[in-house]
Order: sequence, then C-alpha cells, then structure tokens
Amino acid sequence: MTPRYARHKRTTLAIATAIAAGALLTTGLTSTGAAAKTDPAADATPVRLTAAARTALIERATAEAPATAEEIGLGAREELVVKDVVQDADGTTHTRYERTYAGLPVLGGDLIVHESAAGAAEGVTRATKAAVKVADLTADVTRSAAEKQALKAAKAEGSTESAADRAPRKVVWAASGTPRLAYETVVGGFQHDGTPQELHVITDATTGEKLHEWEAIRTGSGNGQYSGSVTIGTSLSGSTYQLNDASRGAHKTYNKARSTSSSAGTLFTDADDVWGTGAASSSSTSQTAAVDAHYGAQVTWDFYKNVLGRNGIKNNGVAAYSRVHYGNAYVNAFWSDSCFCMTYGDGSGNVKPLTSLDVAGHEMTHGVTSNTAGLNYSGESGGLNEATSDIFGTAVEFYAANSKDAGDYLIGEKIDINGDGTPLRYMDQPSKDGASANYWSSSLAGLDVHYSSGPANHFFFLLSEGSGARTVNGVSYNSPTYNGSTLTGIGRDKAVKIWYKALTEYMTSTTNYKGARTATLSAASALYGSSSTEYSAVAAAWTAVNVT
Repeated sequence: MTPRYARHKRTTLAIATAIAAGALLTTGLTSTGAAAKTDPAADATPVRLTAAARTALIERATAEAPATAEEIGLGAREELVVKDVVQDADGTTHTRYERTYAGLPVLGGDLIVHESAAGAAEGVTRATKAAVKVADLTADVTRSAAEKQALKAAKAEGSTESAADRAPRKVVWAASGTPRLAYETVVGGFQHDGTPQELHVITDATTGEKLHEWEAIRTGSGNGQYSGSVTIGTSLSGSTYQLNDASRGAHKTYNKARSTSSSAGTLFTDADDVWGTGAASSSSTSQTAAVDAHYGAQVTWDFYKNVLGRNGIKNNGVAAYSRVHYGNAYVNAFWSDSCFCMTYGDGSGNVKPLTSLDVAGHEMTHGVTSNTAGLNYSGESGGLNEATSDIFGTAVEFYAANSKDAGDYLIGEKIDINGDGTPLRYMDQPSKDGASANYWSSSLAGLDVHYSSGPANHFFFLLSEGSGARTVNGVSYNSPTYNGSTLTGIGRDKAVKIWYKALTEYMTSTTNYKGARTATLSAASALYGSSSTEYSAVAAAWTAVNVT
C-alpha cells in the first residue's frame, strides 16, 4: 500500500480529551477499544508493506515524533523513538514508540499511537499509566554495586560469570508502578541446563533494591520429528550448494557441531543439493536436523507473509538464521535477540533434534513478539509471551499441512521428553501437563512462564474450536470452562488474525491477562465489528478462563 507521504493533520483535541477522561490509561493494555471500529465492513486487516512504504511511514513518524509527544501530553524531558509502524488496509496506522526521559531509556514506557487514514487521532495505548519523571538523575548507588547484585542473581540461575556482559546503564524503570531511576545490568554465561544466559537485572539507583529481573533468552521445546521429503530454499555458490534461502530474506542454517559458543557455526553446504537422509542420526554433522530447521523457518516465513502480511520477523524483509547441533544432548531450543537467531539442541542421546515445525514457529515468534509488543519475559506478560509462541507455532503446523506432522493443539507431542509418550503442553486443557494453569488466578504471575501461558493457550483453543469433546485431525480433545459455559469456536484462522492484530497493534511490554482481554476485544472489534459474533466469542472465551 502506498503510504501517505504528506504531513498529515492530527486531531490534537481528540487525544487530549481522551487522556483527560482517563479512558486510555489503564496499566498494561491501555486502549479500551480506542482504535476499534464498529463498522464490520471496514477492512482493519494489517497489510504487507513494501520496504519503501514501511521506511516512508517510519521516517514520517520519526520527523513528527516531537509534535506527537507534545500532543499526547508527554513532559518536556520526554522524547519518542519510533520502533515500528503497522498499517491496516483501510489506511489506519498504528505507530509503536519507545520513550526516553532526559536521554535515558524508559523501560516500560512504550506506547502505540493509533490514527485514521485521514490522520485523525483514534487513541493511545500505553504500557504504564504513571507520569514518567524522576526527582533526581544522580545515582546514590554505584555501578559496581549494581553489577555485583546482577552477578549474584545470575549465579542463582547457573552462571559462573565474574563480570557483566553489559555494564550497568542508567535507565528509568517504569514497568511496575512509580518510575524510578535505576541501573540495567546484563549478565551472560549459561543457565543450569546449558541454555545461554542473558539475564537483565534492574537495580534501584537510589536505594540499591533489586526491582526486577528477566531472562532475554526465550526457550521452548517441540516435537522434534522430521518433516519427511520437502522442498527447501538453497543457493548455489560456485559449484557448491548452501542452506541459504535467498527468496526468504537470505535465511541460513549453520552447524554448531556440539559447540555452545556464541558464534554462528559453519554454514551447511552440499555438492548435489540433496540434503539429509530423513533418519535420526547422532552425528554432529548430520544434515537431517538442518533440513528440518531450514524447512521450519521457511514455512514460518511463508505463514507470516501469506496469512498475516508480515515480511519477516522484523517486518523488514530480512531473515534471522538457524543453528543446529547445539551442545551435547541439549534438550531444548531457544531464540536470542542478540544474535537474531534460532538455536536447536539434538535432544536426548543426540538423536531427537528439536527442529520440527511447531518449534520453528515457536522460536521465530519470540522474535516477532520482541519486535512488536515486546512482552516482558516474566510474570503474566511472560506467560503471554510464551503463549503467543505456542499459538503461532501451532498455526504454522496447521498451515504447513504436512502429512508427516499434521497440525494439532499439542506442544511437543512427538519428541517424548517425558518418556511416556505425552506432550509437553495441552492447549485444550493445560493442567494435563501437571504444571500449567487452565484458568487465571492471582497466583499465576508466580509460575514459570511456560506454565503461566496456560490460560492464554486455553483461550485460543476455546476461541478456535469451542468447549467440550471433539476430534481435530485425528486427535481427541476435551476442553472445560471455568464457568461451566458451552462455547462454539469461530475457527482457527479468525482466532489467529485476532491474536496477531492484538499483539502488533494493542499490546505493550507490560500487558497482563486483563490487558490481553482488552487487546483482543479491540482487535475483534476492528476486524469484525463490536456487535459481531467474533467479538462476543472473544469475550466469552476469556470469561471461560476466568479473565473478566
């Protein structure tokens, strides 16, 4: 879609009035339908922008950032930094900003400004309702004290590092209550299970109190099964073929050969462009795991592009890369923002690589989340982050329509990590894994993020398929509801589009479960109308998992 290159007019009064009324200032997801449309005929589907169109929108938003900051009521010391722009088919734009205060990054200060095709304000979604300001920019706590605290926290997770990877930097911490001057310190090394560590620790720069910590390495396990005979994107360099998919942003797949170093590894090459054997192998040079990882990235790219109109993880046409054969018998896979890559272990005995479709979809989606809502990887927002990866990993599996790995609502059902043939997670009834929650409760934030994802996964199943007993692709499910209600699903395709629109246009870094309800209702209203069956189904599905 061609962008509006001319500087547009904003309806300043509309924004100011909305802020004064307080309708847009709820912590977490703050837009209670601000950009929602009641006209179901309006096309609120996000469009796939050309690189030039996206660049033009970002440049325009950047040029207008000072005016935008003033119009939405930010203080004189606050500045907006454009992170991304999403445009709907009807011309509505959703511009996502990070924020600084006196030049310091504001963690939890992100917001989204929604505007109509005519440039009229349709609302602001904010990660925090608090006014961003601190009384004093001079720290009473030394950087060395903050680093010591961060190293202690990292040691508890398994790290043996004696120094931070990134020295403490001053920030304003606004993600949990009153903004405070703080330090952010990042410690590397490895966690207990061999997963790389990138632990962020937030220290109050006045009192020395540890305010928060989160792990930036997003992990997840999948079914590890091979995809059978598939066509994959490769490139010819001289007389040698490479696992380099030039048609999908130059996605490459590398061999770590059991190493756990931070390097990419060695790019897979082949003489005849026939890759792998299709059989499990304990070899650290096996191409079979590389084929599955490469294929999974390929299908995930196609899913986001063809179903959701997204051009790669960052929406800029540039691919991440994949690394296989990581570590020795490493039973996990992870996404890292720092390398912008997916990494896969070979599983138990080095013969069950975690390189299947839903794993690829899961890991790449962590990258999408990081580059859109940026859901903090702890507490309720962390559970929503993991659920987002499960939701789109599942959608990728269905999209592929691969008979060797048919779509289902089970996570990790074929790798048998539990040793008894059971999957890692169940979307229809999350508690069946023995740790995940079916429904929201006040104790949810205390769970590991892979388990606090349960209510969102359950919501997605109920919204897609409905409650009660049913069979999908030969798999039997039986999904209960918190309030005993009977639900009829709206179909997976609509549920996927609602979640994606909510993620990219209405969720922020601090969105919690109640915020996710608001975000998905806003998305459903924009896509289908506030009086639609789809809108009512979203509300009913959240109520069915005790998010009201």
